[in-house]
Amino acid sequence: MASSDATTFFSRADKYLMSTGVPYSPVIITKAKGTRLYDANNRQILDFTSGQMSSLLGHSHPEIVEIIQKHAAELDHLLSNMITHPVVDLAERLARFLPAPLEKSFFLNTGSESIEAAIKMAKCYTGNFEIVAFAASYHGLTQGAGSATYSAGRRKGGPAMPGQLAFPAPYAYRSPFRKSDGSYDWETELEFGWSMIDRQSVGSLAAFIMEPILSTGGVLDFPAGYLQRMSLECKKRDMLLIMDEAQTGVGRTGRLFAFEHDDVVPDILALSKTLGCGLPLACVSTTTEIERGCKEAGFLWLTTHLNDPLTAAVGNKVLEIVERDHICERAIDRGDQLRRGLLKLQEKYWCIGDVRGRGLLQGIEIISDPQTKAPGPELGQAVSEQAMARGLSCNIVNLPGMGGVFRLAPPVTVSAEEIEEGLRILDEAFVHVLSETTA
Repeated sequence: MASSDATTFFSRADKYLMSTGVPYSPVIITKAKGTRLYDANNRQILDFTSGQMSSLLGHSHPEIVEIIQKHAAELDHLLSNMITHPVVDLAERLARFLPAPLEKSFFLNTGSESIEAAIKMAKCYTGNFEIVAFAASYHGLTQGAGSATYSAGRRKGGPAMPGQLAFPAPYAYRSPFRKSDGSYDWETELEFGWSMIDRQSVGSLAAFIMEPILSTGGVLDFPAGYLQRMSLECKKRDMLLIMDEAQTGVGRTGRLFAFEHDDVVPDILALSKTLGCGLPLACVSTTTEIERGCKEAGFLWLTTHLNDPLTAAVGNKVLEIVERDHICERAIDRGDQLRRGLLKLQEKYWCIGDVRGRGLLQGIEIISDPQTKAPGPELGQAVSEQAMARGLSCNIVNLPGMGGVFRLAPPVTVSAEEIEEGLRILDEAFVHVLSETTA
């Protein structure tokens, strides 16, 4: 697109689109296919964020396109109490994949909506109202989900929901909790966190909501044994454990659900993003016992697009492809390749302070000083911009108290050659930015 056309486009955008606090990308995308984005000049950009961390099987997967076309023509949307074959088929297939005793599901649109529903279920079932979440959490920005979000978006929104309690996030790279040998002392940190919760609680603990990898919070993954210990602590307090697998679910980390890495089963599971492969589909799954308790308490959840057939058909096809095409195994293989490449980059560039993550959700933290680990968000932003200029889209999270953290999450259908291409572009971007800062 000529510069004058781009100028006109962004002028129209500024005039008619309301700002939501998210800066526009300078790139105008006109097409997305597989792992590639295409701008107005037909320049190819390798997508290492899977759209909004959602397009698990790549953009415009032909079988997904076929399902959308079929149901758009035949069965798209109905009155919310009209249950259809696609909805029951998806619930049945999902139940086959879920570990016992999870087996009951219903379907919504967005991650935030699934979190709202999960929180309300926990309150209905327990009769309590206090919700605990990590200090680096991101669960959405609607009222309940936003109240349980501590990484961003809390300012100027008025009072949060009553009973919101923050728990220290497991941030191994920066945690002040250390053993005598300097290693991360997560056990002491966890005990400290629960001591603070027990002091703050008014005796109405309903649930702990968490991501198995805190993605927006900086790709913070749990140490071995952490999740099992958290599950036990929740049980001690008669709290439910809600798992938000918006970005980690449906195979991205190498297991169908990331909580399976630690042999823990939550009481309520919220899926979104990856389940719809870019379409607005979310899910809440729980046990028969919790469903019974919610029903007795008068739980109500009704939305315009509750259990819609078109998106349910898409989710059913996504799960079929994930199983048939061994997506979990692909995530392990390509994730190992990506991680090895990132560790090599860490050896080359002093500004890469940490590499972390699982499967095809990897993070690299950028610092400005290797001795002090001082955050380097400006440096990270410059690398991100250079990567985009060279044909790689990779998201960087800049939050107070941490370095700039790249979230690298390409579609699981990415090829080995494309992983190497992305690593090469990142390498070139680091070379360019660091040569400029030392010139």
